[in-house]
Amino acid sequence: MNKLYIGKIVNTHGIKGELRIKDNLTKKQREEIFKVGSNLIIDEKSYKITSYRVHKDYDMVTFLGFNNINDVMFLKGKKVYKSKNEINLNNEDVLDSELITYKVKITDNIDGKILDIEETGNNYKILRLLIDNNEVLVPYHKDFVKIDSNKKEVIVKLL
Repeated sequence: MNKLYIGKIVNTHGIKGELRIKDNLTKKQREEIFKVGSNLIIDEKSYKITSYRVHKDYDMVTFLGFNNINDVMFLKGKKVYKSKNEINLNNEDVLDSELITYKVKITDNIDGKILDIEETGNNYKILRLLIDNNEVLVPYHKDFVKIDSNKKEVIVKLL
């Protein structure tokens, strides 16, 4: 099964089996990934989402058959994945976990590599790139970064 990293279960919430997930998704990606009735993968096991809401900066989900805090405690601290087959995002909307695997092309015909994608605030991200053995930080913004998901490439325009 081909799966993508979504986030991590950081805690439970309340006593009815609700889980708190921390991720770096956009609002549009969250709507697609956390659809009620779809599945999330934790420890190679699939769990069906029965409810979803956003609380502060966390995604709150409950799973089918888990109605008590004691039923979900074993999931605390686990990484959450989603099957690629269940995600229908457009070409420009790529998850960070997938974007890290893309090739980097600099406009001066130089190749690079994405080391990390760091979140610096509300919906602000920075790409940490390795270019000619130098670490470079580039704002993850349409003026500097173009994504070609067909070629699995990131085209970066440096100043």
